[in-house]
Amino acid sequence: MKPHPVLPEYYPDLAQRPAFVRGLFDRTAGYYDRVNLLLSWGSGSWYRRHALVRAGLRPGMSVLDVAIGTGLVARQALAITQDRRAVVGLDVSAGMLDEVRRLLDIPLVQGQMEQLPVADERFDFVSMGYALRHVVDLNATFREFQRVLKPGGVLLILEIAQPTTPLKRTALKFYLGRVIPLLGRLSTGQREMQTLMRYYWDTIENCVPPDTIVQAIRDAGFAEAGCDVEFDLFRAYFGRKG
Repeated sequence: MKPHPVLPEYYPDLAQRPAFVRGLFDRTAGYYDRVNLLLSWGSGSWYRRHALVRAGLRPGMSVLDVAIGTGLVARQALAITQDRRAVVGLDVSAGMLDEVRRLLDIPLVQGQMEQLPVADERFDFVSMGYALRHVVDLNATFREFQRVLKPGGVLLILEIAQPTTPLKRTALKFYLGRVIPLLGRLSTGQREMQTLMRYYWDTIENCVPPDTIVQAIRDAGFAEAGCDVEFDLFRAYFGRKG
């Protein structure tokens, strides 16, 4: 199951998408945190920590942060677990991993989300922050998350989905689809950052519905699967391995 259809403005077919996504993040890694502050109005750290705690993360648990990016979720996981050895970061982008190495002293692995280079039942908690739209196959990805979790382990996926009302959808499309890409380019001087933010919105607009994602989590073998909603915008998908 693809998270969204092929977007020919960015790549010609599905086979080209992984290379496009990896290259785009490699080239924009050094500017990502700066634009993220614009994107979240500075509230991102609070929300990420709140979501991790609500999902059940606590000291003593081991965490695999998938699609770690620049470590925004991992930083909050470290603050909760208080153990740098407890949090492992994984990303397909070498550029993003280079940024994390400058900021965090934690184990890092380069790999694909659909084929995690991780042993079975290794972690208590798997997190992913705003990267679900970039996987190739939702079903394969969720099966991998289920495989690497210990029995009783928790999955938490943070995402943005379109609001339920037309007025909010129109406002969000203008802000994320036009304002943020322009601010991204102006604040960094980099055209690629503008492309990344445009792609960010286009994947949100074309993503499969939240109910479809929850059902795919259940189909992968997770119990208690569901989705918490904040401000009719932020989605925190969760599941527990039986």
